Amino acid sequence: MATDPHNPAPRGAAQSPTAPDNHPLRDVAQSPEATARYLADVQRVLLDIGKNLETLAHETRVHLRDTHVEGDRWYHARLRAMPVEKALGNVLKNLHNLTAGLEKSAYKRRAHDEVVVNTAKDRKEKEREKQQKKNSPMIQSVPNSPQMDAQSPKTGYSGPTSIYTIDRESA
Repeated sequence: MATDPHNPAPRGAAQSPTAPDNHPLRDVAQSPEATARYLADVQRVLLDIGKNLETLAHETRVHLRDTHVEGDRWYHARLRAMPVEKALGNVLKNLHNLTAGLEKSAYKRRAHDEVVVNTAKDRKEKEREKQQKKNSPMIQSVPNSPQMDAQSPKTGYSGPTSIYTIDRESA
């Protein structure tokens, strides 16, 4: 009996719910619908956090730009605030990319299951085509006779190779 190195129980054996390898997300990962619901929940939480971070970034910007020290010129407070604003902006940008990635992951998960379902159908279809091709008699083409070549007009690349050899009718 083969065993999985990460799972001490033999394959096919039932595990107890308290087993250390019984992960709560295993059932979610096995279903594209459950995965999409879970990722949507995570995305919803992250978007709520994003709203709070946007508010924090705005309030921080207002406070830092209003903080002046004696002897400052009008732009010194703004220059001091820029690194903090940039850091918060990067956090918001990364959060946006993360939520977009969650959407993409849910889509890719569903597409994966569709590909798995269609793969068996595609393989059967290819095998059927292969059998039809193998069993059908080969039709041999009849080579062109010199008489047919003389009758067919010369078109395409078989025509003259120089502009000086073109006859009047084709011009």
